[in-house]
Amino acid sequence: MKSLAMIIFECLKLIFRSKHDIVLENLALRHQLTVQQRSMKRPKIKNRDRIFWIWLSRFWNNWRASLIVVKPPTVIAWHKKGFKSYWKRKSRRVGRPNIDWELIKLIRKMQKENVTWFAQRIQGELNKLGFEVCDNTVAKYMSKDKDDDNSRQQRWLTFLRNHTKNTVGIDFLVVRTVFFKAIYVFVAISHDRRKMLHFAVTANPHSQWAIQQLRETFAFNETAKYVIRDNDKIFSNDFKTHINNFGLEDTPTASRCPCQNPIAERVIGTLRRECLDHMIVFNEKHLHSVLDEFINDYYNVSRTHMSLEKDSPVPRPTQVHGKIVSKPILGGLHHVYSRVA
Repeated sequence: MKSLAMIIFECLKLIFRSKHDIVLENLALRHQLTVQQRSMKRPKIKNRDRIFWIWLSRFWNNWRASLIVVKPPTVIAWHKKGFKSYWKRKSRRVGRPNIDWELIKLIRKMQKENVTWFAQRIQGELNKLGFEVCDNTVAKYMSKDKDDDNSRQQRWLTFLRNHTKNTVGIDFLVVRTVFFKAIYVFVAISHDRRKMLHFAVTANPHSQWAIQQLRETFAFNETAKYVIRDNDKIFSNDFKTHINNFGLEDTPTASRCPCQNPIAERVIGTLRRECLDHMIVFNEKHLHSVLDEFINDYYNVSRTHMSLEKDSPVPRPTQVHGKIVSKPILGGLHHVYSRVA
């Protein structure tokens, strides 16, 4: 601003000077500009310099002949840029203000988690949470799917979750004793909470024994509807009949496809890695005692699962007050931690 005032002051001084002095001063100034251009490749132009030349070009037709620091097209580009900024500011958007980003994320979260909800349904839910928005605003910020019909269909994960409460997986594992004798363990696990519903141990498995384990597993279980099993020979036709008698649907896996009974296979792996691989089993009674302590005192009531959001099959309350104490399981192989007053 100070330099602009100096330029105006120098212009006023020219009124009282002779034409001869003005011509010589103009010549001296042009020579100095030529010398400076040889030492500087590109001068630094500020916004006030751009405004000055744009203003001068509107009132002096011969301004191009006196321009040295930049090229004439540059001044024209400055003018166009200024007009663009002016028009952008003049035509800026008016109307309703944008909603908070946190609310936008909440809208999209509801849309993702509830594939059958439309804008009106989400807007009603937001109103119950204290957000005053109209359904048109909700529709504006919802994610746009290319195939809207497919996007509103139930996903596989949702379908499977809806059936985990009614599904039980059963399977057998073999444990070798200190003298390499085979002992068979029957395992039944609920898909819902990964809870071990029943286990049994025998050295001589047969169809009637398996049917008895079926009775002990489902006699008082009214939620189970589907039983997933493999094609072991112990699952005889009589066994399949008893499954139907309990009102259950028999769901055998394909041949040599243990991945179709994943929950039972995973719990068998857990029993081996976290318990049996650290033990030398003597007999059936010893194996039953070991598994009973591991399953009923640790696995079902204390062991956390990632699929249960770090909770145990039997829901475990969070304790924040009291002294922390530990209870050893299987001689200290595992521990159960809790707080006491």
